[in-house]
Amino acid sequence: MSPDGMNNHGASIPGFKREFLHSCLSANVLTFGTYTLKSGRQSPYFFNAGSFHDANLLSAIATAYAHTIVNFLDTNHQVPCPDTLFGPAYKGIPLACCTLLELRRIDPIKWGKVKYSFNRKEKKDHGEGGGLVGAGLRDANVLVVDDVITAGTAMRETIEIVKREGGKVVGFVVAVDRMEKIPSSTDDDGVPRPSAMGQIRKEYGVPTASIVTLEDLIELLRQNGDETDMDRLKDYRRRYLASD
Repeated sequence: MSPDGMNNHGASIPGFKREFLHSCLSANVLTFGTYTLKSGRQSPYFFNAGSFHDANLLSAIATAYAHTIVNFLDTNHQVPCPDTLFGPAYKGIPLACCTLLELRRIDPIKWGKVKYSFNRKEKKDHGEGGGLVGAGLRDANVLVVDDVITAGTAMRETIEIVKREGGKVVGFVVAVDRMEKIPSSTDDDGVPRPSAMGQIRKEYGVPTASIVTLEDLIELLRQNGDETDMDRLKDYRRRYLASD
């Protein structure tokens, strides 16, 4: 790592990450500018997984999630192969489904019987009823697939949903790890704090993974020669980098 905290990995970004990032840029899923987040922070970039709305883009993100999950399981031997992929409503729903199809394509023997499930925002009191769609979660090892985690509220809600349904969350996989500290009332205070993902790992002992990180975005901009946006991301990192 360089003195300013930037990884010196250059062209070593794996191919599936590069293809994913290029797909994000070409479809304006990943954009650079000035964006106000829910926390009130002014972010120099924005990622919108809801813009993956055609077959080519779905294929790109499913491939990236699938490779990330395979690598995640290969490097975390304590994590069991999941019985179910869970996509939190709403954006997580198509992500979990298309990722599971890609995992089956990669290894049909290992993934062919793995199920998917997602929650309803409001419980249904007719038909099959309940708060879930897809597989039940009782006694299931559950891997959660979601887009971006900022404050961690959605992660905690998902853990509680899975627990209430009798399952166990064995991991979280997201598209982008923003690597920024949890917001506070005095946000730009220079006080070290963990990221939302880091806090979840500490509180619940649940391992996490991401397709790309803030470091990957900075490296992509460096490779593309976009010094203006790269410097803005590096400044954002200096102000809000998490302590974990």
